[in-house]
Amino acid sequence: MTGTTLSDNDNKKGPKSHTIGDLGYNANVYAEKNDQMVKVGEYLEKSGFIPKELVQNEVSWFYSNLGIDDYYFALESVETIANHIMALYGAKILAFTRNENVLDINLEKESEDSSVYIHSSQPGVSLVNGPQFEKKIDEMYLDPSATSDAYRVESYRSTTTVANGMTTSHIRSYFVTKCQFNSPSPTPEQETDINEVADQNFLKKATEHTRNIYQDIICNVLQRTGPVIEMYDVQGTRERRLIIGYRQRSTQGFFSAMSDLYHYYDLYSSRKYVEQFSNGVTIMGLYLNPLPSTRAAPIEHSIYQVMKETSLLYCLPKNPLQQFFMTNKLSVQETVYGYVGWIFSQHFLNRLGKEYLSLTHILDTTNPLHEDVLSKMKKRLRQDTFTREYILDIVKQYPDLIKLLYANFAKVHYVNQREASLQPTISYQRLSTVEDLTEDQLLKKIKNVTSNSHEQLVFESFLTFNKHVLKTNFYQTTKVALSFRMDPSFLPEIEYPTPLYGMFLVVGSEFRGFHLRFSDVARGGIRMIRSRNREAYSINLRTLFDENYALAATQHRKNKDIPEGGSKGTILLDIDQQDKPLVAFEKYVDSVLDLLIDGQTIGIKDKLVDLTSKPEILFFGPDEGTADYMDWASQHARRRNASFWKAFTTGKSQSLGGIPHDLYGMTTRSVHQYILGIYRKYELKEEECTKLQTGGPDGDLGSNEIKISKDKTIGIVDGSGVLYDPNGIERTELTRLATSRLMISNFNLEKLSAQGFRVLVDENNVTLPADGQVVENGLIFRNTFHTNPLAQATLFAPMGGRPESVGLDNVQSLIEGPNNGAPLFKYIVEGANLFFTQEARLRLEKAGVVIFKDASANKGGVTSSSLEVLAALAFNDQEFEEHMCVKEGKPIPAFYEAYVKEVQDIIERNARLEFEALYEEHQKTNSAISILSDELSNAIVQLNEQLQTTGLWENPVLRETVLKRAFPKLLLDKLGMETLLKRVPENYVKAIFGATLASQFVYKYGPHPDNFAFFEFMRENY
Repeated sequence: MTGTTLSDNDNKKGPKSHTIGDLGYNANVYAEKNDQMVKVGEYLEKSGFIPKELVQNEVSWFYSNLGIDDYYFALESVETIANHIMALYGAKILAFTRNENVLDINLEKESEDSSVYIHSSQPGVSLVNGPQFEKKIDEMYLDPSATSDAYRVESYRSTTTVANGMTTSHIRSYFVTKCQFNSPSPTPEQETDINEVADQNFLKKATEHTRNIYQDIICNVLQRTGPVIEMYDVQGTRERRLIIGYRQRSTQGFFSAMSDLYHYYDLYSSRKYVEQFSNGVTIMGLYLNPLPSTRAAPIEHSIYQVMKETSLLYCLPKNPLQQFFMTNKLSVQETVYGYVGWIFSQHFLNRLGKEYLSLTHILDTTNPLHEDVLSKMKKRLRQDTFTREYILDIVKQYPDLIKLLYANFAKVHYVNQREASLQPTISYQRLSTVEDLTEDQLLKKIKNVTSNSHEQLVFESFLTFNKHVLKTNFYQTTKVALSFRMDPSFLPEIEYPTPLYGMFLVVGSEFRGFHLRFSDVARGGIRMIRSRNREAYSINLRTLFDENYALAATQHRKNKDIPEGGSKGTILLDIDQQDKPLVAFEKYVDSVLDLLIDGQTIGIKDKLVDLTSKPEILFFGPDEGTADYMDWASQHARRRNASFWKAFTTGKSQSLGGIPHDLYGMTTRSVHQYILGIYRKYELKEEECTKLQTGGPDGDLGSNEIKISKDKTIGIVDGSGVLYDPNGIERTELTRLATSRLMISNFNLEKLSAQGFRVLVDENNVTLPADGQVVENGLIFRNTFHTNPLAQATLFAPMGGRPESVGLDNVQSLIEGPNNGAPLFKYIVEGANLFFTQEARLRLEKAGVVIFKDASANKGGVTSSSLEVLAALAFNDQEFEEHMCVKEGKPIPAFYEAYVKEVQDIIERNARLEFEALYEEHQKTNSAISILSDELSNAIVQLNEQLQTTGLWENPVLRETVLKRAFPKLLLDKLGMETLLKRVPENYVKAIFGATLASQFVYKYGPHPDNFAFFEFMRENY
């Protein structure tokens, strides 16, 4: 066997082959064929469409001369076969009247459980027009096939002779049947047993040899994310049997795309099969032969290229440049490269121009209102200039430029793995025939060939892409999506003022995505972005990178107390793939891991060209749409032997060492310290303060805030509606809901006072008891209650709600309350992310409201995750299992309980420190707290980066003193400083060192200290 297998041992055994006598499947034999033939003749005679004297002749020709496989006759009824014979008879008459000497055969019959397609088909040629049966089979049967509802395919090629001087016709037939599994829902023990999970027809037809091969492939597919590709020589012939195993619904259009691939190399298939298994595995078997008198490379060489490009095609079986590949103008590699270049151009073409630059000089970018104008102008300029359709039209005009640009890309990243032991691969030979141009020559060529500046810009962006790819899995033999580690230095500073440290671009058949980070050691969530309709998809596509950049920048500021800088990942599902979030997430993670883990196995995970020249680790966390996937990502990194698997994701379940934020109230503890700080500084009694809270007892922040507070909560707004009582909502009943994580729709209304009420989102025309006001629409009432005069309270605590719920359009309602025009709330602590726009915060502060913004208040979650990562890096696998994993039915490890308590203490301490720093700086300068919050964050982040590169790190005494204070006491006691320094990566320890010194200093001296402050700080503390 040649090609890819899971284990190195298999790779060393040399090519496997099977004898010509073993054709893989037993021939289909239909015992009742002769009886059926008689019945078909009788049916045709009765119908009268074919002259009686010709009926026998036509039936015999159909059964004997067409070479149709017996499977057809076993599947179809007498009536269907008779109809097909009549259709062919009509086609012959039509060809005769047109003086055509080729008979065009085109038969199809579709039903729920089986379908048949038979048509004339020239071997080795992809049909650009005409019946696209393979695409139809993909779309109707193979793409949607899943364990419970799956279809298998058998396909045969035959040669037929046609009477009356017509030329020989080649026929391709397809038989699609619904699978009948022995075990439709296999147990974990059954799912690796082919006899349990296979279709009954497959078990009858496949030879023992095939069953054994498929058994091995099933086991490999279940262990791997990507395709398993194997090849067998058929002894005594030049035929090659290519077998590809993969997970159901993990690719689309793959069956038809594979035909285009082997046709490109002048190969054709005599037979092909697609088998489905009830454990979620699909296996495709192709029997490939060289076309007679072909001038292409011999199959003995080209089969390796087909195997290599199968993986590329599996990642992206359909793309808008497919036509060039089907018509032999571009290879698969060139087509896929062109597609990726098109995607890169959509996001990064310089489309703002001089006008935008002039505006940035005129407007004050530090003024939030001016910044908002610039942001809107940027979006408008981008969407009106280069649309994705316009860029694609330009790309399609110049396939020869794609060839040259691809060669420029491949020259750096292609490694000829086989040339050491065998002849150079076809890819390598192909590259050597393309003109080898320098960057300047390429730029000149682009300028000469293109006809205007827009076309020139598009292809120059391809060159920008080439220059900034540091590492890619493009040439990895097994992959599930394409990933590119980019050098982000090409991003214009005018649009992206804070430089990124690292950037990944990921492209899959269901999605595209990015991962951006602002420092070497960084952590942030992976966000799944869905689109309700095509218009929403267009908007999401245009704003994808900017949104990712903004989210990562916010995270960077929020992560000021911890060693990790900010990062964020985004996965944008294609408009037609909205039901595939898990598939997209798995491919995203696996393809990024391709670039983080050194490949060791030729033919599976090859060593890649790496221009970063240093190992990298990324840390992923949960975000919108991915919270349930963190366990899988961690375990998948473990299966791929990533040394960092324990720390790879946060938000894992407790059984894998995760510390759940909601269970232990990690984020709420940080937010609540700000609320307590307000009570302390402004000399308020908590029990006497009224409070409005958005985010109800069913949510993380909302439920925990209810449990740990003692105030007089007058209003709660959650997903189900509004609960209100001016005398204070009954605390015991509220705590019951919070403990059970139930919405306010479950509140016992008997516990409300006479003026209290509850309005649910699906209720209309409700009369309120307080003032007789009629609520016409419950949903609108819920969405706007935080601006309603009834909501007036001492404190507003948004613990949930939609981003930008308060902006310039409605902030005036909060500023001019019903009480003599005084603001609706005196104090606001923003627990929910981005509940207020920055402009709204500044307006509120100007009106005298004390507001602490989200980036300062809700940082408890990121601190908890950071300390979870540190424990994962510090313990070896055995210790981690013992001390950090909470097993079902067993007591919680003592270390885990104590560590959680220490994490909670650290969160509360950090929140108090920042609150005090912001309060003192505000009193001293009278600057807006919302601006001071950002200045404080930026000062810590910048100082942290500077400290990591100064000589302070080289001072061993200082280093140890700082780290003793920085590492959690429990970890130090359990492992000791020496073990911690040995196990935790040095760049991570450096980041701990820098973050600790920077945050302690800035919290004490503020964001704008004098020149001697740091010297004084070091003298006093170290």
